[in-house]
Amino acid sequence: MKFKVAVLFAISFLVSLGASAQCAMCRASVENNVSNGETSIGAGLNNGILYLVVMPYLMAGIIGYLWYRSSKKKKAKLQTR
Repeated sequence: MKFKVAVLFAISFLVSLGASAQCAMCRASVENNVSNGETSIGAGLNNGILYLVVMPYLMAGIIGYLWYRSSKKKKAKLQTR
C-alpha cells in the first residue's frame, strides 16, 4: 500500500512539472489580448490557475482520507482478534 502511494505521489509530481512551464506563454497571451482591448481571456486564465492550485491539495486530501480509512480498518481488525 505504501509503495502504491509513493508511486502515485511521484507520478503526480512529474505531471505537475509540465504544467508550470507555460506561465510565460499565458502571460504573453493575456498581455497581448489586454493591449487589444479584449479582457475575457483573463477570466479563463484565472479559472485555470485555480484549477492548477486546487488539484494537488485535493489529491493530498483524498490520499490522506484513504490512508486514514485503511489504518482505521486495520486497527479495528486487530482489536477483534
